[in-house]
Amino acid sequence: MEFSFRTRARDLNRMSQETYDLLVVGGGITGAAVARDAVTRGLKVALVERQDFAFGTSSRSSKLIHGGFRYLESMKFFLVFEALCERALLLRTTPHMVRPVPFFLPVYSGGKFGKNMYDLGLWLYDLLALFRTPGFHRRLSKGQMLKLFPGLETERLEGGFRYFDASMWDDVLVLEILRDASAKGALIASYASADQPLFEGDRLVGFEVVDQLSGDESKRVSVHARKVVLCTGPWADEMGTQIDSNWRSWLKPSKGVHLVFDANRLKIPGALVMAHPDDGRISFAVPRPDYGSGVVIVGTTDGPTHPDPARAEVVRADIDYLMGLLRRYLPDQKLEESDILSTYVGVRPLVDDATSGSADGADSSASLQKVSREHKIDHGPGRSVLVAGGKYTTHRTMAEEIVDFALKSWGEDARKFGVPGLPESLVPPDTEVAINPKATIEGRKAAQEWARMNQREIPADLLDRYGSEAIEILKIQDELLSKKATSSEKTDPEGFSCLEAQLRYSVQTLMVVKLWDFYMRRVPLYYARRDHGMPWAELLAKALVEELGLDLGTPEGERRVQKELEELRREVELAETWRSSKAVGS
Repeated sequence: MEFSFRTRARDLNRMSQETYDLLVVGGGITGAAVARDAVTRGLKVALVERQDFAFGTSSRSSKLIHGGFRYLESMKFFLVFEALCERALLLRTTPHMVRPVPFFLPVYSGGKFGKNMYDLGLWLYDLLALFRTPGFHRRLSKGQMLKLFPGLETERLEGGFRYFDASMWDDVLVLEILRDASAKGALIASYASADQPLFEGDRLVGFEVVDQLSGDESKRVSVHARKVVLCTGPWADEMGTQIDSNWRSWLKPSKGVHLVFDANRLKIPGALVMAHPDDGRISFAVPRPDYGSGVVIVGTTDGPTHPDPARAEVVRADIDYLMGLLRRYLPDQKLEESDILSTYVGVRPLVDDATSGSADGADSSASLQKVSREHKIDHGPGRSVLVAGGKYTTHRTMAEEIVDFALKSWGEDARKFGVPGLPESLVPPDTEVAINPKATIEGRKAAQEWARMNQREIPADLLDRYGSEAIEILKIQDELLSKKATSSEKTDPEGFSCLEAQLRYSVQTLMVVKLWDFYMRRVPLYYARRDHGMPWAELLAKALVEELGLDLGTPEGERRVQKELEELRREVELAETWRSSKAVGS
C-alpha cells in the first residue's frame, strides 16, 4: 500500500476541503494510535506532524514492551495487568516489531529486596500476565548466573532470576500504525506544522498548517475540525502556550540517554537488569540481534533537561553514569567509551503534580523519579483535548481513552455551543487486529511459500523485518540488478540486505522524504554501525532523489542529492558532539 510523498501531498491538499471530525496534531506513538482508533470508529480524521513521524520521544525510547515489573512495588496492579495484556496482544499481532526477550535480574546481598521477595513479585508478574508469557520466571543460583554472565560482578552475588518481556522497533511501529490509519481513510502528513490556531469564539476549531518541505512559509492550508486533539509529547506546554499565552505548564520533562554497543563487544545472553548504587534507578542492557549485525542498547538515565525538547543533548555526565553502571556489573568486559557505537537522547513528557515540587527545572533527577509516569487527558486551550505522559506499551488503550474523551467533549460542545452533534454511524474501535497482516506469522509463511515456489531465498533480516512485504523489496532489487547503469555494485552492510531496495520501498510505503529519516527511523543504519552507514550515503541519496521523481542528470536533481548528503552529515555530527570536549556538563 502506498504511503509516500505523493499521498502526503494529496492529503495536505484535501485537508482544506472539508471539516474533519478530529484533527490530531502530533505524529508520535500517541497521535498515531489516536488516528487509527478514531478512523476505525468511522470518524473523519486528519493528522499533521511538523517533523518526520516518531521524530521525538517515540523513536528514542528504551525500545521495550513491558508490564512494568517495578510498579508492583507501589501496588499499581491494574497498570501492570493492562500493560501485560497489551504486551500479549502486540507479541501476537506484530511479531516483526515486538519480540520476546529474556531478562536476567542478579540479586546481591544487602540490596533493597532479597531473593524470596523477588520470587514472589515475579510469580505475581506471571499471574497478572494470565500466564500469557514466552516463559515463566525461573530462579537461578549464583553458579547459573555466572555461567550465563561469566564477567558478572561476583562480590555479594547470591543468584538471580530470569523472566520475560519484549523488545520493539519503536519508530517503525509508529509508521505501521499510521500507514494502517491511512489505508482506513485518515489523511496524514509529515513535515506539516500546525502553525496558527483557528478559533470560533473561544473554541479551537483547527490550524493553519504550513508545508515545511515547500520552503515557502506562505504555503498554508486551513484545516478545520470539530475537535482538535493535541498529542505533542514533550512539546505539550509549547503548544499550549502557542494557543494561549496564559497557559499553565503541565509537564516536568525528564531526559533519557541510551548508549549503543556492538554485540560482539558487549556479550550478554539476554537483557541484564542493573540498579544504580547511587540513586537506585533501574537501567537495562538489552541485546538487539535484529539491529544490523547485532547491538546492545544500554539505558536509560533520568534527569533534568533543557526546556526546549529539541535541545536535549548527551553530555559527559550521562556517559559517565551509564559507563559506571556497566563497569560495576560487568567489570571483566573492560568497556571503554571508544566501544560506544552511537548514542541517542529522548525527553519523557512526564506529568507534573503536587509531589514533584516546582516546575522551575532546578530539581534533581531523584525528584524526577517521583513524577507520574502515567498519562493525563484533559481539556487544553480552546476546548481542545490535550494529552501528556503515558507508556509505549499501552498506547492502544490510551488512544481509546483519548478518543472516548474527545467524543464526550464534542457532545458537550454540541449542547453548549450548538455545534453539529456526533455522527450517528459511529461504531466501536477495531484495533485488536494485526496492524500489518503481511508481517504476521501467516505473512511470513506466505513469503516462505513464495520463495519455495520461485526457488528464491529471502534474506533472514528482510523476512523478520517485513514478512511477505520482503517479496516486494526483492522485486525492486531484481529491477535494480537488471539496470546496470543505476545499480550499485557496492556490497550491502551486514544485516542490511538489499539496502538500496529497502530505501526505495520505504519512500513508497513508509513516507520517507529525507535521507536522514531513513537512516534514523526506518532502519538502524546510524545506530548499529561505527561508520553510521556513511559509505552508502551517496548511493542512497541518489536513490531517494530518483524515487522522489527528480532526474539525477539535471541541476535540480544534483542539488537535491547534495542537500540530502549535507543534512545527513550535519545530523550525524550533531549526534556525535558528546565525543568532543565541548560535551562536558550535566
